[in-house]
Amino acid sequence: MIELELDEIREVAAFAVACAQPALVIFEDTCPGDSRAREALDATRAFAEGGRRSKAIRDGAWAAWRAYQETRDAGRGAASEAARAAHTAASSAYLHPLAKSTQVRHILGAAAHAARAFELDAGDHGAGDDSRGDGSDEGAGEGANVAAERLDHACLLATPVVVDVLRRYPEAPAGGARPGELLRALDAALRNRP
Repeated sequence: MIELELDEIREVAAFAVACAQPALVIFEDTCPGDSRAREALDATRAFAEGGRRSKAIRDGAWAAWRAYQETRDAGRGAASEAARAAHTAASSAYLHPLAKSTQVRHILGAAAHAARAFELDAGDHGAGDDSRGDGSDEGAGEGANVAAERLDHACLLATPVVVDVLRRYPEAPAGGARPGELLRALDAALRNRP
């Protein structure tokens, strides 16, 4: 078990929301009138600001997950990844004190999926067409540059508390296609920060 205080989880949740928030415009431009991703972020932000872990966070997370699936199935990859960033941000409120690498997704997943959303939004799909939005290909060209910029921004947003919490867990797990690759890049950057 890992020592983990509620205030530290709040700080991780605030970081996750800050990373996912910029990608929200991608989802809302694609799905005007669909508030599911925004509601997930709003509920998580309320927790980060001192509220209770509530049913609204869980409901928001599941709604954002459904939005992710629907946009993925409709071939709207960038919007799908933006909704997944909101889902993952909401799940950060439920970071578990288990010494498992998969918990790193609760800390950094929102940033990785938001970076992938911006990468796809820039129009680069890498070696193959990611029309399903499942992250099954490598980013390239301008999109990869945009993703790298988003990860750099996430590094700036990560407070010393977030980095300290991250370092208590094993390194990010393998797999996860392109979002997993972005997750591992961010994980390495933050762990190596002085």
